[in-house]
This record gives sequence, structure tokens and C-alpha cells, in this order.
Amino acid sequence: MNGVVMEVQVELKKIFGDVYFRANRMPDNAFLYSQWYGVQSVETVQAGGYKLLEMMRERPCLSLLNSNKHVIGSWDMALEWAENEWAPSMRALGLKYLAQVVPSSIYASMTIESLIQHIDDTFEIRTFEEDEAAKAWLLSVQV
Repeated sequence: MNGVVMEVQVELKKIFGDVYFRANRMPDNAFLYSQWYGVQSVETVQAGGYKLLEMMRERPCLSLLNSNKHVIGSWDMALEWAENEWAPSMRALGLKYLAQVVPSSIYASMTIESLIQHIDDTFEIRTFEEDEAAKAWLLSVQV
């Protein structure tokens, strides 16, 4: 081995093996990076959200890159939970910056816009079309 310690990537799968969520911690705890895939449900959004909360409890982090680039359709059935439980819990654990990468799906994008309208006083939130631009912003706000 070359001595580089890589953080473990978390992966959640649906019953038939399709990955719907991946998350990992970037080097030096720069930010958490979550990626969502396919059609989401209340259960998948909550499972991924709870996994992010668990990662924050293990090692608090100021920033999250939440990439919805590969999400299909709306997940508005989980908005209330995200607004009332997930966002305040992430804030209490130290999250300050949230970079949202929006999908090409208009329905998923509308869901993200709705979430942002309800939690924009919780975090500093910016939306991006590409993960690289979101990464650059999160690295620029590091103290």
C-alpha cells in the first residue's frame, strides 16, 4: 500500500441490488460527499439522510456536497421529514454549508428548490449543475 488512508465509502442498495445512495468523507474532512441515484422514496431518502447524520456524529464536518444529479423524478413525499428532522439535526451537528447539485429532471429540481426555500435559514446553500463547481465552492468557504 502507498500509505494513503482513504475514507470508507458508504453504499446503500435497494432490494434488487440497485445503488440509490453513496457517501464518503473527503480527505482532511473537507466535506461530506453524498450522491443519490434513480427513483427515491421516503424510505430511501430517510435511510440516506440517517446515514449522513451518523457520519456527522462520528466526525462533525462543516460542509456537505449533496449531488442529486442522477435522481429521477420527485422525492417531495420526504420533504417534510428533510425540513423538520434532517436539516435541524445536521445543523445541530455542525453543518454550515450545503452545496446541492441539481438533476436534469425538472421534478427532482423542483423538489430541491422547495427544500431550499424551507431550510435556507438553516445553512448557507448554493445550487450547482455539476459536482466539480460545488466542490470548488465548498473548498473556497473552508476556514
